[in-house]
Amino acid sequence: MSKLFEELDYQVTDIGAISLRRRRILSLDTDVWEILLGEEHLMSSLFTASEVALAKRGLAALGEAPEGGFDVVVGGLGLGYTAAAVLEDKRVGRLQVVELLAPVIEWHEKQLVPLDPPLSADTRCTVREGDFFALAASEAGFGAPQDAILIDIDHTPDWLLDQRSGSFYSDAGLCKLARHLKPGGVMGLWSDAGADEAFIARMASVFREAWSEPVTFHNPLQDKPFTQTVYLART
Repeated sequence: MSKLFEELDYQVTDIGAISLRRRRILSLDTDVWEILLGEEHLMSSLFTASEVALAKRGLAALGEAPEGGFDVVVGGLGLGYTAAAVLEDKRVGRLQVVELLAPVIEWHEKQLVPLDPPLSADTRCTVREGDFFALAASEAGFGAPQDAILIDIDHTPDWLLDQRSGSFYSDAGLCKLARHLKPGGVMGLWSDAGADEAFIARMASVFREAWSEPVTFHNPLQDKPFTQTVYLART
C-alpha cells in the first residue's frame, strides 16, 4: 500500500505558495492527487467529471471539423484532465494549453501527476507558460483564431484565484476573448457552483448564443450528489 500522505512538491509563486500532494483515502481504497494554493484546494483527482465535461461539451457544441482538425486552447493546466479529454477527440488538430504557474508545468514534465498517458505523449499538444487572461485581452491572442477556448482557472466568475482575472468576466473582457474565436467558435468555462443567470445574460450580450449545462456527480466523501456548471457560448 502507498504512503498515507506525501507532499510531492511545494513552491512559492507570484500568487502564493502552491503545492502538489498525494494522499491515501482508506475508506475509498484509493490514492488522490491534490493541488493547493496556500490552504485553498484547487483541484483533486477524485473529482474530475466537470473538468472532463468542459472539454467534451465544448467540442460537442462545434460544427463539422475543418481540414486539419479543430484548433483548441485550454486556459489552465491543473492536473490536466480537461486537456486530456480534449485530446481524446480525434477531430482536434492542435491543442495549446496556457498555464500561469511554472511549477504546475514542471509537475507534468516530471510526470508527478496521475495522467496516463501524459500530455507530452500527444504531438498535437503544446503547453505554454503564460497569463491566459492577458493573452485573451491582447490583440495577438493565442497566435491564430481558435475553434474552441475552454477555461478552467477560477472557481466561478465571481470567486477568483487572483484579481488579475477579474475584468475577463465583464462584457468588455468577453468581447476581447470573442475576437480570438473563429465564426461559430465556442467558449467554454468551468464553474464550481450552480448556474449564474446574470453571467449567462452577460455572455448573451456578447455571443450569438449562450447557455449553461449542469454537471452532477456523486461525491463519495459525502455520499451525495454534487452539481457544478459548464458555461458555453458560440460566436
